[in-house]
Amino acid sequence: MSKIKVDNTEITVLKIDDKDYISLTDMIKSKDGDFFVSDWLRNRNTLEFIGLWEQIHNPAFNYGEFTIIKSQAGLNRFKISVKELVKQTNAIGLRATAGRYGGTYAYKDIAFEFGMWISPEFKIYLIKEFERMKKDEQERLGWDIKRNLAKINYRIHTDAIKENLIPPQLTAAQKNIIYASEADILNMALFGMTAKEWRDENPDLSGNIRDYAEASQLVCLSNLESLNAVFINDGIPSNERLSKLNAVAISQMRILTNVSSIAKLEVKDQAVEVKL
Repeated sequence: MSKIKVDNTEITVLKIDDKDYISLTDMIKSKDGDFFVSDWLRNRNTLEFIGLWEQIHNPAFNYGEFTIIKSQAGLNRFKISVKELVKQTNAIGLRATAGRYGGTYAYKDIAFEFGMWISPEFKIYLIKEFERMKKDEQERLGWDIKRNLAKINYRIHTDAIKENLIPPQLTAAQKNIIYASEADILNMALFGMTAKEWRDENPDLSGNIRDYAEASQLVCLSNLESLNAVFINDGIPSNERLSKLNAVAISQMRILTNVSSIAKLEVKDQAVEVKL
């Protein structure tokens, strides 16, 4: 569930079957007067738009039953609820839900038309805020993908160490030493110091050097882990790997520090830390 704000009104956006549905119940609060969603459904133009949308997007739409309903539009006695319309025609563009986030919801295309019924200005701002929300979602998704990629690359990295560097008879302590050494190769390549050196220089800070890395450094680190796994599989000695990784780190950091989207992520992360 997400929220957008239009005309000082908070509007709920729900994911239903992986599609965005916007709350008409919230939207109608911005319309002057005492109106209901059913008042909008009485309009013949409204029904024609919904019918056309359903024909294009809904193979199971009962157009025969819908034609009967549409023929009554404009009559004084005509009135239909969203639940009745959905039940009689198998419509999917409108939903009436119960529970905590209950109310009437419409697929974005239909919700935008409902916004026009409220006012042309409302529709324009609704579209603008909805697009802003989707852009923010894409930016967050991109950052989540980078975080997940770092986790996957770490698994590839550690599996490569097991296959190529750890003899079968090593003790658990010896295994830890090898892992720490590989981690420090990456630390040296990217940060210019080992984990212990960083702790010695920062005795008052908790965590480790990577906890204090910038977004651009985390992206670079993810790439270095993948490269190091390949180098390990190729049997390249640690000193040669360190040299190669350091050259890659320098090259990538020069590029990443100038990428505006990474800089925005770093600003957002700092804002989150301040709020916490």
